[in-house]
Amino acid sequence: MSVLTNHRPLALAAAWLATRAGMLWLLAHDQHRLLGRGGVSREVGRLYFHWYGVLSHGAFPAGDRLWQYPPGAGPVLLAPALLPWLTYSTAFVALTLVADLVIAGALVRAGLRSGRSLRGALLWVLGLPLLLHVPLARYDVQVTAFAVLCLLAQARLPRTGGALAALGALVKVWPALALVGTPRGRTTRDAWTSAAVAGAALLALLATVFRDPFDFLRQQGGRGVQIESLGGTVLGLARHAGWPGRARYQYGAMEFVGPYVGSVAALSLALTVAAFGALLLWRVRARRWTAATPHDAALTAVLLFTVTSRVISPQYMVWLLGLAAVCLTSRHTTQRPVAALIVAATAVSTVVYPMLYGEVIHSTWTGCLLMVGRNGLLAAAAGLSLVRLWRSGRPPAGAGHIPGRRTRGAHASPAGVRAGR
Repeated sequence: MSVLTNHRPLALAAAWLATRAGMLWLLAHDQHRLLGRGGVSREVGRLYFHWYGVLSHGAFPAGDRLWQYPPGAGPVLLAPALLPWLTYSTAFVALTLVADLVIAGALVRAGLRSGRSLRGALLWVLGLPLLLHVPLARYDVQVTAFAVLCLLAQARLPRTGGALAALGALVKVWPALALVGTPRGRTTRDAWTSAAVAGAALLALLATVFRDPFDFLRQQGGRGVQIESLGGTVLGLARHAGWPGRARYQYGAMEFVGPYVGSVAALSLALTVAAFGALLLWRVRARRWTAATPHDAALTAVLLFTVTSRVISPQYMVWLLGLAAVCLTSRHTTQRPVAALIVAATAVSTVVYPMLYGEVIHSTWTGCLLMVGRNGLLAAAAGLSLVRLWRSGRPPAGAGHIPGRRTRGAHASPAGVRAGR
């Protein structure tokens, strides 16, 4: 057994090297039609580099409709300056690979602990390349690293986990959801207090160093309905029924414009509020926590956020792969079938973008069917994730009152801890 344990990390390391070499090759040849005609790498070489120039002069890109990110994104986009001997694009990709390796290493380390599994590391190493070269040319791998490290640190170091969640949230908001499933009591107080302190401190520092740190809020509020979102799928199908809208590039994405788009956007927001209301109700009513509950709850929350969002860009799948991988490090997770659905949705996402994105833009039947397939898988994953999380919070059978015996609260299984402890 020890021989197998020693060889599995080596096999994962070899797989990481081989797959990342393939991703780099694809990035170097992304002028090919099926690889996006250069559109994937262009975002780093032009847009990110443009923002780098603005940020390096001590200001956020005020008035830029494409700048829709919290202030913490600034240091991430400035980070390639740490490698001055490389071009901006090359340095950005190199740092993305470092973040990727940190995630893989953390998952391997977690998986080697007693009662844990290397399935999470395997999912990350083999799942990320399903997105081809896209993850190397976006900063979502770096953001995902904050969330993954937060979740893996929570059990032993809740304050560290809280700080990592806050830092990630200041880069791209959603890592704050990694704290949704912290066990009640001192762990939650420590994690959330640390998150508040770390977040406030970094925000104050960024507001001191850079001008216009909150301009992104104005740009974010103007977002419409991206063609890859669930609402966008409905509007794409509506074009075949005579709806007169069309797709247009705005706010850094292809979005639908036309009648009822505002109503669809409002409905998406309402669904987000309803979904998180259900998630908070789960937290109030849950009576049983296991070692996997914080991981499972984080995945459920981000899935709900993703599915009900007005925007579901292909790089969002990086987040879901990372969180699913954390879940699979625990043998007690309830999210294994959800992880399988996420992997399937990731594979379809690659066909959507960059391979056949033109079909999606023009809402052809091929494009519409691809979006129905991808978003259908994500919607199924979100629903199943919430149901399984909800059920896992119930006390196990036989935990109620037994005649002649006093009970002091919810029973906890050997794998779990009592709620409130």
